[in-house]
Amino acid sequence: MPIASPRHANDPALVALGVAIRAARKERGISQEELAHMAAIDRSYLSSIERGAQNPGIVSILRMTNAMEMTATELFAEARL
Repeated sequence: MPIASPRHANDPALVALGVAIRAARKERGISQEELAHMAAIDRSYLSSIERGAQNPGIVSILRMTNAMEMTATELFAEARL
């Protein structure tokens, strides 16, 4: 299991981003495992991102948004950052 980003874990911005990723994924009927596979990231890492425990890099965010056929702008708008 990935180690949480100790400096930023549970920061309100990361929690909001995680909630937005989870909502977008569920809206599209995609499981965590499917999204992780499509985005070429580890499922446990995705789980940590959705919980706000990880501070994902831009490449990971773009891989997830591309896999969900949305833009990063749309995701961040949903996150209310």
